[in-house]
Amino acid sequence: MKHEFVDKPDFGMVLITFEAAGESLTVESGAMVARDDAVEMTTKMKGGLLSAAKRKVLGGESLFLNTFTASAAGQRLYLAPSPEGDLEQMTLNDEEYILQSGSFMAASPTLTLDTKWAGFKGFFSGEGLFFLKVFGSGELFLNSYGGIHKIELDGVRPYTLDTSHIVAFTSGLDFNIRKIGNMKSLFFSGEGLVCEFQGKGTLWAQTRNPGALAGFLHRFRRVERNTN
Repeated sequence: MKHEFVDKPDFGMVLITFEAAGESLTVESGAMVARDDAVEMTTKMKGGLLSAAKRKVLGGESLFLNTFTASAAGQRLYLAPSPEGDLEQMTLNDEEYILQSGSFMAASPTLTLDTKWAGFKGFFSGEGLFFLKVFGSGELFLNSYGGIHKIELDGVRPYTLDTSHIVAFTSGLDFNIRKIGNMKSLFFSGEGLVCEFQGKGTLWAQTRNPGALAGFLHRFRRVERNTN
C-alpha cells in the first residue's frame, strides 16, 4: 500500500491507496473519514476480551479496532485522528515501540498490538494503567495533540519530559515517573509529574498538553446559578 499525508501539519489526514486485492490496515475505532465502497471493514476487540476490558475500565481506551481490506488494487481509504494535531508514519523492521494511550491510529496487520503494564507509574502519571506495545515489521501511523517532536537520546544523560507530552518511545529506553520539585510544586506549579528517560533510543513528544487545554477551557464553562 501507499500513503500520502493531506493537509499536514494541522488537521491532517492520511490517504491510503491499496496496491493489491487483499491488502489490509488495522485502524483505531472512529479514525475513518472516507473509503471506496468496495473496501471491506471488519471489527474486533483489541488483544482479546480480558485485556481489552481492563484497558477500557482502567486505561480509558476504545475496546475495538477496525480492519479495512481492499478487494481490488487502487482502492482508497482516508484516515484522521480525533485530536487537533499532527500525524507520523514509521516503518518498523523487527522493532518494538511503546505508545502513549491515544497515540495509535493505524498499523499493518503484520504488526502485533498488545498492552504493556506500567504499574503504579502509569496510574500516577494520569496516562492510564496501560501503554500500547507495538512490535514486528510493518507500517505504523501515530497521531498527537499538537506537533510531533522527535528526540534522539544518546544514553549519556537522562531526559525529562512531562508525562502528558509523551507520544511514543523505543522499548530499549528505561523510564521513571516522578514529581517535579516538592509537594507544593506538584500541586500548584501546573507541571504535575514528569517522566525521566534513560538509555539510548528515540522519543517522540507532542507539543501540546490536553490537560492544560482542559484547565484553560474550564474557566469559561457556563455555571448555572441556584436561584432558590
